[in-house]
Amino acid sequence: MSARRPGLAKGNGARSGTHRNPLMRALRRREEVPYSQLRRARRPLRFGVIFIVVAGVAIYFAIAKKVPFTHGYRLNAIFANAINIAPGSPVRVAGVDAGAVTGVKRIGEDGEVSMEVSSAALPIHADAQLKIRPRTFLEGSWYVELQPGSPGARELPSGATIPVTQTADPVQLENVVDALNSQARSNLQQLLIEYGRALAEKPTAAENAQLEPEVKGLSGAQALNRAATHGPAATRDSAIVNQALAGTHERDLSTLVEAIKRVSAGLDAHPRELGELIANFNTFLEELARNAASLKSAVHQLPGALTNAKRAFVELGNALPSIRSFSEAIVPGVEETPATVSAYLPWIAQARALFSPEELGAIAKGSREAAPPTAELVFDQVRFNQQGELFNRCLTNVLIPAGNVKLQDGANTSGESAYREFWYGLVGANSIGQSFSGNGLQGLRSLVGGGGATLRSAPAGVIGQRTTSGESLFARSALTPLGTRPLLPANEPQYEPLVPCYKQTLPEFNGPLAGPGPADGSGG
Repeated sequence: MSARRPGLAKGNGARSGTHRNPLMRALRRREEVPYSQLRRARRPLRFGVIFIVVAGVAIYFAIAKKVPFTHGYRLNAIFANAINIAPGSPVRVAGVDAGAVTGVKRIGEDGEVSMEVSSAALPIHADAQLKIRPRTFLEGSWYVELQPGSPGARELPSGATIPVTQTADPVQLENVVDALNSQARSNLQQLLIEYGRALAEKPTAAENAQLEPEVKGLSGAQALNRAATHGPAATRDSAIVNQALAGTHERDLSTLVEAIKRVSAGLDAHPRELGELIANFNTFLEELARNAASLKSAVHQLPGALTNAKRAFVELGNALPSIRSFSEAIVPGVEETPATVSAYLPWIAQARALFSPEELGAIAKGSREAAPPTAELVFDQVRFNQQGELFNRCLTNVLIPAGNVKLQDGANTSGESAYREFWYGLVGANSIGQSFSGNGLQGLRSLVGGGGATLRSAPAGVIGQRTTSGESLFARSALTPLGTRPLLPANEPQYEPLVPCYKQTLPEFNGPLAGPGPADGSGG
């Protein structure tokens, strides 16, 4: 065996040992020393320990089939009876081992089974089902059957717990034996006897009246034999039903089975409601039986209803393009909805503040308190408006026309309306009263004046009641009166306070009674 590698030339040995690379020295030594000497130089104890450790790890991995000091997916399940399961029992999915039971403990009246499941069985969903099943005769013991659940359900994390409503216990042989006690066996015998009697006995006249003509007078067994003649048609119809159940598209049947599974799981989770459903369903069937004639009539009308429904679906199909166009047209509006809502939010905030108790709420409270007095005011306002209407009519028909009259007084005619002369007279009265003070009117006597002419009035009267007979009013005048205006009527006008003002007759201010009359004031 050569002691040198081809890459190491002999001429290199001319270099000094102090300048030679240590790695190169080790390689050179390995090439120069025989392999048998190197093997003898190793320590056998170290090699043996390393070999035992590696072999132990390999054996553990081969048996446990997992990396040491780690664990996989863990799952807990609550069983009503977990006495038959023990740690180490297998967990199987579709008959294939997918984990093992790691522990069993009691929780109240139930038992909690802890399991470790391999990644091949994942994911496990929230509607997973677990059952304790007996193993084969050769295997012995029990195992946990795991159904991971439907893909549409929520995935469970490691460490999750399956409730007792989603687990099932095995039925033991003693349970079956206990169920078949002497009373049950006696009832079963009686059932068989009565069943045989029902098959052999002939119907009575009353029962025959309720039977179909085809089976009248036949025993139960004969009627069953007669019913077998309808087997081909029933089989054909059953085939049609089975073909319909298979669906028209791929996976229709599996989808139906999955839906039935979810419904069954939901019903199993609520046993009390399920019992009520069965009782109500029996009541429903009884009502159907009582109304068989009405149901038959409804079924008779069903073909026409189906024809109309088909027409309706055709019309719906014709309307779908328009609906699609409408849907496409409404998309921009729907896209603008968030922006519209965002724009409305400040307005809504202000509206809420506006309708708060501090704003319109206080106004509404005040309005509610003011409503009763306002109603009373409105009620009284009606009568006030009626009186106002009478007053307005009086103004329109009497007072205003009277005020607009221009009184004719010969040379003293002013040419102004009567209401203007009234205000002029007030101005004169104001000038007369200038010297009036708290001590009375000083230096003016408007009723009694000087003069040589004595004036006497006719007997005065107030509202139809004359004064004492013969009494008159007297005055002095500087000049002799020329006449009087207006003339004193022979009779006083009749006083009618209950007649509305607007119905009073307007006097003729410039008529015959306007004068002038005699200077002594006598009537005309």
